[in-house]
Amino acid sequence: MSRPRTSSIRTVTPTASLVGRLRDLLRYRELLVNLVRMELRSKYKSSALGFAWSLLNPVMYLVVFTVAFDLILNAAVPRYPIYILSGLLVWNFFTSALMAGTYSIVNNAGLVNKVWFPREILPLAAVGAALVHFFLQTTVLAAALVVFRHPVDWQYVVLLPIGLLALVQLAAALTLLLSAANVYLRDVAHFVELAILAWFWVTPIIYPFTQLTEALGGRAWPALLNPVTPIVLGFQRAFYGVFGEAPVIRASLDFGWYCRNLLIVGAASGLLLLVALRVFRRLEANFAEEL
Repeated sequence: MSRPRTSSIRTVTPTASLVGRLRDLLRYRELLVNLVRMELRSKYKSSALGFAWSLLNPVMYLVVFTVAFDLILNAAVPRYPIYILSGLLVWNFFTSALMAGTYSIVNNAGLVNKVWFPREILPLAAVGAALVHFFLQTTVLAAALVVFRHPVDWQYVVLLPIGLLALVQLAAALTLLLSAANVYLRDVAHFVELAILAWFWVTPIIYPFTQLTEALGGRAWPALLNPVTPIVLGFQRAFYGVFGEAPVIRASLDFGWYCRNLLIVGAASGLLLLVALRVFRRLEANFAEEL
């Protein structure tokens, strides 16, 4: 009498090592791209204008700040709309990635519980979608530079890719940590909203960096402990230029000063990203039970 056939069951377990997880992310890169597309489509689902809303946002900033600060308040910063938009591009990307990434695991609980794939892809997809919007909004700033005939110092344009790489690494690291923590404690998402509000006002976006250093007694290094500040300064210097720094720090604000600070943030955010991948790998073991 023949024995009944037993069906083989394949069990998929997460790769233990960090290098193995990086390989898994590379192997599932098509899924990452598809999730980024889904993120973009869902945001403008049933919208008549679609991706045009991403362009209208910075356009509205330009119009409002031109009228409010250049025409009505006569701001001390020349061409203030270009100045503030240079920093807001960085901030909009950063906050969009953090907010969407924090909710990414919880909002995709059904997918997490049914199919195995590197869970890191979900928060990284939020970063990818925010990056697409960043590039779309950058075209508005580029058009404004042409319309206002604002000169660009091409020597400092090299700061843009360095700053963008540091920004993406920082956003990816924080979204990995926050998305995992939000699975276990849902208050994390609400804390992020408050933290982002406070973080915005200690970052020199709507006011010059010189005002911040003067408030700190002429010391620049405490302000540079904020990792977003060197990135914002790099983008402002590349797109907007300078309008007269305070004498106490004028000698320091050369190309090397900007580049050095960006490289420090890039190295620190890269290290934080590796730590975040390890922490995420440890915390994801109980995602299914918590969700």
